[in-house]
Order: sequence, then structure tokens, then C-alpha cells
Amino acid sequence: MNIYTTAASIECHRTRIVLAEKDIAHKLHLVDEKKMPEDLLDMNPYGSLPTLVDRDLVLYDSRVIMEYLEERFPHPPLMPVGPVARGQSRLALFRVEHDWFPLVDTIETKSEKMAAKARKELSESIAATASVFAAMPFFLSEEFTLVDASIVPILWRLPHYGIELPKGSKDITDYMERVFDREGFQASLTEAEREFRL
Repeated sequence: MNIYTTAASIECHRTRIVLAEKDIAHKLHLVDEKKMPEDLLDMNPYGSLPTLVDRDLVLYDSRVIMEYLEERFPHPPLMPVGPVARGQSRLALFRVEHDWFPLVDTIETKSEKMAAKARKELSESIAATASVFAAMPFFLSEEFTLVDASIVPILWRLPHYGIELPKGSKDITDYMERVFDREGFQASLTEAEREFRL
């Protein structure tokens, strides 16, 4: 199994977290988006990252890759067993991808004025979920799930983005300490990502 990723994107990072949490044997290829390898462009018509190659199968959307890994390697499970809890997890994933990921993209790629507005929105949105972080050890769950794998890359990058959570965010910072200390999370980090918190 081969995974092609960038050294620092949140989409790539969350797939590496799933690979590490499940302890899946794989070969990691760090790719410079400005110099995409020809063979990768042949396999993936969108030229997007991450891209997973598993024998004859090529997958190139982080959510699709995460769900494939969950189904192909069911232990340890990173999705709840019950249909109601699964539905809640899928909705949480949808909200993270549609509410937080675009703000991160704006912070990383747009003008400083637009980035400043996005920083404020992201900080407020994360702070508004404090009660959810307080309710259980992980996001909506007693166990680490795909939702956590999608949230944690953003939280890890907050200092890099110039975002400081407001006072009264102890439940969120406690959650961050729990997940940042996980062996799987630490194993998922590239050198570039480690520098975000130096």
C-alpha cells in the first residue's frame, strides 16, 4: 500500500492519522504539489493529494480513503458500531469538512484581510463547540474516531495559523492534550508538521 501526501495539508494529515491509528503497513511518499510525479498524474486524473494506491485500486479523496481504510482494516474501529452513532459521526464529519476546512483554506491561501476574518470565524466556531469536547473523552465518542482524525490536524495547527483560543477553553485544551499524546497521532506527524508547534 502506497500513500502519496503533502508534508503539511490537513486533508493529507488526517489520512496519515488513520493509517497510524490502525497501524497499517504502508509506504509514504511526500510529494511537492508543484512537482507532481508523472506516474501519480497518470493514476489520479485530478492530480490531487492524498492519493492511496492499494494494488490495482487508486483512491484520491481523503474522506473516501479514510472510509476505505476503516472498512478494509476494521480493527481498531474508528467509527461507532450503531447506526445512530454512525449517523452522528458522519454528520460531524460533514460539518467539519464544510465549516472548518474552507476556513483553513482561506487562512492558508487568501489575502491577509480574508485570512484574518477566517481566523476569527474558526476560533469562534471551535470555541462554540466546547460543550461537545467536554461531554466525552473524544468528539461525540468514548473512543477515537474518524471525526477526531479530521479535527486534530486543525487544532494542531492553531498556533501556526495565529489562532489563540479564548479563555474558558479548558475542555478543548484538555482534549487537545489527550489526542496530541496518542502514539498514532505522534506517528502521523511529518517534520514540517512538528515545526508548527516548536
